[in-house]
Amino acid sequence: QVQLVESGGGLVQAGGSLRLSCAASGNIVSINTMGWYRQAPGKQRELVATSTTGGGTNYANSVKGRFTISRDNVKKTVYLQMNSLKPEDTAVYYCNAEKIVTNRGYSPGPYWGQGTQVTVSS
Repeated sequence: QVQLVESGGGLVQAGGSLRLSCAASGNIVSINTMGWYRQAPGKQRELVATSTTGGGTNYANSVKGRFTISRDNVKKTVYLQMNSLKPEDTAVYYCNAEKIVTNRGYSPGPYWGQGTQVTVSS
């Protein structure tokens, strides 16, 4: 069973920075895609950034130039460096993993973390 454990959320002033981490655990052989989504109050969950094993990345237009996604394939951990934070970034951030190979075989997912709150004050 794949589990995702997130950390790094919190309260920060506008213009500040936070770094989110998400570690995958279980009998995992490889993970093709890891990423971050967020859900603000009253809004649908939206993609923030994704990263594939080949090095490809994808960002929401609203965070381009401010957020950076990276991963450590040995630790099976994905990170989201968030700079120049705005109050509009306030949301619950969810870690995501897809296309996972475990000792039981292949699973397309998605798998989700429990979510971590990011609050940006003005």
